[in-house]
Amino acid sequence: MKRILRVLALAVAGVLGPAGVAAGQDGGGGRGDGEVRLLLNGAFGSRPGELVDIDVRGVRERVTVKVVSPAFGRPVELTPYEPRGPGEGRGHHVRAAVAAGARPGSHPLTVEAGGRVVAEDRVEVAPSRRPRFTVASPGGTLRPGERLWMSYDDLYPGETGSAFSARSSAFRASVPLTHDPSGPDWHNPRLFAGSAELPPGLADGTYRVVLTGPGGRAVDERPLTVRAARPGDRDYLGRARGPALFGGPDAPAPDAARSYGHTVAAGGTVHVLWQDEAPDAGEEERLRATSPAFVRPAALRRDDSKAGDGRDPRYLGPARVRADLEPGRYPVTVVSHHGRVKRTGRITVTGSGTSASVDAPSPAVLAGAAAATVVVVTGALLLRRRTARATARPPR
Repeated sequence: MKRILRVLALAVAGVLGPAGVAAGQDGGGGRGDGEVRLLLNGAFGSRPGELVDIDVRGVRERVTVKVVSPAFGRPVELTPYEPRGPGEGRGHHVRAAVAAGARPGSHPLTVEAGGRVVAEDRVEVAPSRRPRFTVASPGGTLRPGERLWMSYDDLYPGETGSAFSARSSAFRASVPLTHDPSGPDWHNPRLFAGSAELPPGLADGTYRVVLTGPGGRAVDERPLTVRAARPGDRDYLGRARGPALFGGPDAPAPDAARSYGHTVAAGGTVHVLWQDEAPDAGEEERLRATSPAFVRPAALRRDDSKAGDGRDPRYLGPARVRADLEPGRYPVTVVSHHGRVKRTGRITVTGSGTSASVDAPSPAVLAGAAAATVVVVTGALLLRRRTARATARPPR
């Protein structure tokens, strides 16, 4: 959290320029030179070997720009890039590694352009830490079907190797642990991570997760306890609602979805909504809506848009209705919680081309459109929405 807060403070200073903190300063108490701005990312509590992202903007002369700090052990030259906006000077960037022998504590940092100091700040160095293998789950208790995250952090003097994996009888296969230099852990070049989905039918018990290095050598291991939900557990049956259907002019958005009475033309598209107060582990990847009216089962994906904030977890997915259907009512079924919960809604299909229903956009497009509507909505549109909500039947 401290790292994130530091980055935000620096970004604000860079945007404000001379009218804000001070041109060339990043909120850390340094001094600037005219329009020069210094932005640091990862300069708070970095261990030896971690990277500090350094960006200097506003140096107008074509001169060598470098940073000097005891934290890096030697001067580090920055790479220039062209101005990003009108009136801006050239930018300079580098990701510098904290020296292996850097002492823990606060170290001064200066930026030199053509041999002249144009900005100052400080780099906080944390002590080195022994290698650590972590096996974690997002919710505490591990359930069959849950996705498990693992990482190996061996940023420590003398550690080598770039090929690591995790194996366990709880996994379908060995899981490679890799480093992503463009991911959220870019600052630690020796953080290797990976994930595995526990099989839905995995038996209760304690399993060994073994970390292996180059040549298959065992490096470390961790216990992994798995227990399926039981009667009385909050997530045993959850509190599922649906499936409800929406799409087209009569129910264009998830809030207007209904389990019965939704009409669509043969060959059209319908969207399925499923809600669950305590969804089963891994349902983000397994939940399906089936119907004899659908061309194929509809994959239901977790709604992580702002439209889903503050609600019970909900899942959305589009389904194409078969073009050769006879008019009539057809069941739409969702099975969840390892088969313990089964619910069915109904869809009314009209003859091809006889319904006003049209293909609806994806949930992501609906969420974006809803956000845009907040800005440009008119009184007439608000009235029409209220009328639609008053006449629509709520989901059962």
